[in-house]
Amino acid sequence: MAKDTIKASDFRVAFRDVDMNGQMFRSVYIDRAEEAVAAFWRRRKTKDDDPFFITGKVAGTFHVPLAVGDIVHTHVGVSKIGGKSAGFLVRMTRGEEAVAEVEIVWVATDGKGGSPVALPEDLRDWLYSFLD
Repeated sequence: MAKDTIKASDFRVAFRDVDMNGQMFRSVYIDRAEEAVAAFWRRRKTKDDDPFFITGKVAGTFHVPLAVGDIVHTHVGVSKIGGKSAGFLVRMTRGEEAVAEVEIVWVATDGKGGSPVALPEDLRDWLYSFLD
């Protein structure tokens, strides 16, 4: 694991998460990626000036289908830092095999009207320590 990523979690593919062909639903990859980003985020203590984040983009690349019982490792890194947003890249592996990457971009807002706001400097500094 690279020093600029955090191993967020491992999960086992459940029966409920596969289609009639035995492959994990694409939506579950996104659910698991969002869980991994949430676990990554919990490593940082909340501050009073933290913005409210909304999801601005989700994109996935799927390499190998997952099946019931597969154990999957998720690794989270920061893929980009903008003035008002941050991107997270969640890499999923089964053993040494790359399974998928899901990019999630969070947009910082004021939390009231949903207007975009700048990322606080201390938050940007923290995110830079995980930049891929």
